[in-house]
Amino acid sequence: MRGRSLIAVLVASALVFAFAASGAGSARAEDRATALDTPGALSAQDTVGEQPADASASDPSAVADRPVPAHPIVTQIRSKLEDPALRKAASPGDIAALEFFYAAWPGPPLWITSMGFSAKGQKIIDEIGMADDWGLSAAAIDLPSPSQLPPTEEAQARAEIELGLAALQYARFARGGRVVPRKLSPLVDQGLALRDPRTVVSEIAASSAPDAYLRSLHPKHEQFERLRQALLKARAAHKEGGKKAGKERKIQRLIVNMERWRWMPKDLGSFYVWNNSPEFVTKVVKDGKTIYTEKTIVGQLAYATPIFSADMTSIVFHPQWVVPVTIVKEDLQPPLRGGGFFGLPDTSILRKHDLAVSLKGKPVDPNVVDWKNENIHRYTFTQPPGPKNVLGALKFNFPNKHAIYMHDTPQPELFAEETRTLSHGCIRVKDPNRLAALLLAEDKGWSAKQVDKKIASRRSGGIKLGRSIPVHLTYFTAVVDDKGRVETFPDIYGLDGRIASTIFGKRIVFAGLAENVTPQRPRAGSPSFRRTGGLGGIQGLFGN
Repeated sequence: MRGRSLIAVLVASALVFAFAASGAGSARAEDRATALDTPGALSAQDTVGEQPADASASDPSAVADRPVPAHPIVTQIRSKLEDPALRKAASPGDIAALEFFYAAWPGPPLWITSMGFSAKGQKIIDEIGMADDWGLSAAAIDLPSPSQLPPTEEAQARAEIELGLAALQYARFARGGRVVPRKLSPLVDQGLALRDPRTVVSEIAASSAPDAYLRSLHPKHEQFERLRQALLKARAAHKEGGKKAGKERKIQRLIVNMERWRWMPKDLGSFYVWNNSPEFVTKVVKDGKTIYTEKTIVGQLAYATPIFSADMTSIVFHPQWVVPVTIVKEDLQPPLRGGGFFGLPDTSILRKHDLAVSLKGKPVDPNVVDWKNENIHRYTFTQPPGPKNVLGALKFNFPNKHAIYMHDTPQPELFAEETRTLSHGCIRVKDPNRLAALLLAEDKGWSAKQVDKKIASRRSGGIKLGRSIPVHLTYFTAVVDDKGRVETFPDIYGLDGRIASTIFGKRIVFAGLAENVTPQRPRAGSPSFRRTGGLGGIQGLFGN
């Protein structure tokens, strides 16, 4: 029996070392999501990607049905990981990952020795100590002292655990895990591509350069690195010039926008559309180069344009418009229920905007409906293609739960407004013809003349794209150009302050919020005011 036990131990040990060294296999699991964050912080819907598979199916070390005999310090580690005080203070997912690893690890410990931390352990401590250079906070991570000489096996075990937990926390923060995007605001519909803590432990254990491994977890997007370089310069200037509120606010805004890049998809696509709401601009990017830039109109504060990514699947020429629920309730219901003389129903708004009414797909005469007592939401209101159609000649569909899309507009004069928070959430584009031409040229090889001919035909119809084109709706209030210059945009929905409050632990108000505390109407004397009489209406301010 002793011979069999010895063989089992040797086999288990060999499997553990093979698992720890399998860097290539672990790398393929880079974007496996996990909900094992601080207690109650994340749910499955807050993460994106593949959930961790069952341990026994994915990890060779799981074949051992009981902990293998271990180095004395590792035995102490296993024991201390059961400490209720430690478990209460740390992330459950991180504790579970360390338990899983050390249960089958025969030792010696990864980072600690009787003479203090090993060279690899020191590299991890040094890298985490520079977290501020990456828009994180070293002070927010509980690091053990790098110079300590643990006098007992118990103290060495504690130091090993502390460094392991610090590395896992840094890894989670590098991937955006210090903020749960969807809990900031209903507008933020982005998940977190967190790496499974068990994968992190195995990969960092196998790495010859654990500091480089930790750096590799940060976003690879070009804008993230540009913002990081701008942060380093701003911090240097801040240090030389003394602490000033304006400089401090600039640094905070750079960090807030770096954080947003941690929530973006790892791969934006080789050809994609980028709508940045605070900038009021849409772009088409091909192979990293911007080939189209145009003005946009986005949602008012009350109907703010959400933040998410989806794939464009079709382009509709001369679309009909189905009036959304909010406009039915706020703009159609009041006159239909009693907006005429003596409080009588007034259906003139329907004629004014060429709106047809139907019930379960069958046409209805609005003049015979008892609008005072009927549930208006049972009815569908549609506007046919034509010069009054609020979508104009083009609609760009990228299916999503928010019912948001991009489209043309019959009111191009609204693009003269500086702050273009004027829609009910959808994105209006100033030059949609050229956008359609670029997209269809990429997808189908169409020429601009083919697009112009299709528009001139006045015929309604959709063109299904042969490939899905990613569309990213973002909220970056700071971007850095090719020359390293930082351009900032107003915090139109007040989201910068919410992120800052989470990151810095205090309320911070950035420029732009005060201008948009109520749904915005065109200012007196502006082109949109003259066109709409300052009242908006479906055709103008309340267009989709």
